[in-house]
Amino acid sequence: MSDRRTPLGRVRGLGSARAGTNHFWAQRLTAFVNVPLALFYIALLLALSGVDYQSVRTALANPLVAVPTLLLVLSGAWHMRIGMQTIIEDYVTGSGAKLGLLIGNIVFVSVIALTSIYAVLKIGFSS
Repeated sequence: MSDRRTPLGRVRGLGSARAGTNHFWAQRLTAFVNVPLALFYIALLLALSGVDYQSVRTALANPLVAVPTLLLVLSGAWHMRIGMQTIIEDYVTGSGAKLGLLIGNIVFVSVIALTSIYAVLKIGFSS
């Protein structure tokens, strides 16, 4: 099989994008972290089903609930950003469209993450 890398790429041991391995491992790490956090959150939602609004606010104000919730938001947002970036890089062909979608991906994930963090902190500190 022929090696399609440039001579400099062969010397440095880098692929064409120079960051594929880092994205691969970051995606796997965030997926691994999301599993127990999501299971915790599902169990919390099942435990809180049927209770009144104030009880839910009180539960979410507990640091043992708020911290895993924040971790799930951050890890989930990071996982989503990496996954969408990979899809955009692999399947969008136009360079202008690709750049616009990559910027939009970062903005969208940032807005979702910051809004979620704000909501968790507001509930945690106002109860």
